[in-house]
Amino acid sequence: MAEKYLLLNGKKFYYDEISGYSFRNSIPLNGYETKTLEFCRSWLNGVQEFPMQTSGSTGEPKNIPLTRRQMEASARRTTRLLQLQPGDSAFICLNTDFIAGMMMLVRGFQADLQMTIVEPVSNPLALVSRDEKFDFFSFVPMQLQTILHDMPEALPQLNGAKGILVGGAPVTLSLQRELQRIKPPVYLTYGMTETASHIAVRRLNGPEAADYYEVLDNIQISMDKRGCLTIKGDVTNNEVLVTNDIVELLTPTRFRWIGRADNVINTGGVKVQIERVELAVAEALSTIDEAQRFFVAAQPDELLGEKIVLILEGVAQPQAAEEALLNRMHALLQKFEVPKQILYSPSFSETASGKVSRRITLRKMGLSSD
Repeated sequence: MAEKYLLLNGKKFYYDEISGYSFRNSIPLNGYETKTLEFCRSWLNGVQEFPMQTSGSTGEPKNIPLTRRQMEASARRTTRLLQLQPGDSAFICLNTDFIAGMMMLVRGFQADLQMTIVEPVSNPLALVSRDEKFDFFSFVPMQLQTILHDMPEALPQLNGAKGILVGGAPVTLSLQRELQRIKPPVYLTYGMTETASHIAVRRLNGPEAADYYEVLDNIQISMDKRGCLTIKGDVTNNEVLVTNDIVELLTPTRFRWIGRADNVINTGGVKVQIERVELAVAEALSTIDEAQRFFVAAQPDELLGEKIVLILEGVAQPQAAEEALLNRMHALLQKFEVPKQILYSPSFSETASGKVSRRITLRKMGLSSD
């Protein structure tokens, strides 16, 4: 029987080498490779609990222990969803320091997949040959958008997969239109560190595309008094996990995600969900060929109590460009939802996982971050 191995940045590591770290002196490693192999070694040696850290994009990062049983239960659901078989190949390009990338490794081990791992960059498929076939991909939206825009020759490679997961950030309408070129199912995932990755998926392409999430098997969901989602299943150790995500519950297994409860701006007595405004901003930027990073925030206002502001990364744009952006947003949003002011930050602060830290960026700009 052939020895099992994985490829990490083009280097081959056999499982027995990883479990014993017998390669340490013979293969030079960078920091990312070392951390990735440390987790693989722990998994192969049967470690039962793993300390995890949340991303910190919406609050202070928290340390959360996940058990091997929780992670295996989550991995099995993905395997069933995509009908992955032993020997299928997985392309892993998410940061393995955090739950999304780490769970790709777990799925690879649990389902006996052939793993090709590269460092998380904006165009990860540029790091491998077009001739390589992969059955399973997982990306953040920015990676998938970059691939489709900058490397159209990679489309056949994507179309050879059994399924593609995308998560970690909202998918814009313009990207969703681009995804219709992809033949295998593309699923937007819903989950968090506390649930060992996703517990629900939303189909984004093809005739089965939907505007709601479908919960994976044997996961129970409900809503609390705030209208926020609650989750119970083996991935939560069968305890009720109360989230901060406002949802519309359609059936016992389906829900629409509205936004986070702490992302509501009360402007002039009207409650506005930040996520709705940000989707419109992303769509407006795409129509005027701007791809800069941004986020929407609230700032104190004497008349309105809170006003909606748009924070763009980079230098200030000419007035004509700002007016074009605002005009497009007026066509997509109600009047009270349109940002009252556009502000600029030369560079956004980021969390350890690479997500924009809104709080630190606002503080750096001398603005309110409450």
